[in-house]
Amino acid sequence: MSVLLNETRVSLLTLARELGVHVSTVWRWSLRGVRGHQLKCFSLGGRRYTTRQAFTRFLAATNGERIVVGQTPRQRERAIDLAEKELDALGA
Repeated sequence: MSVLLNETRVSLLTLARELGVHVSTVWRWSLRGVRGHQLKCFSLGGRRYTTRQAFTRFLAATNGERIVVGQTPRQRERAIDLAEKELDALGA
């Protein structure tokens, strides 16, 4: 939960509008999930929120990508770049 509070908050309604899906779809993602993965949410002042980073993790998980929780997108890209450089150095 503390991870979510340090990330960029977005209401479920706002997220639904940005994605062009019905708000009940985003609620379903947070309550039942998709393919065994739930969108992490929290309540604040009687409203339901998620974070942009939590949505990115949810989307990656439902599409079969493996990501490390707690990494920012920039940190993830840097880790990928370093791994590619190591492979190049090994001649792979």
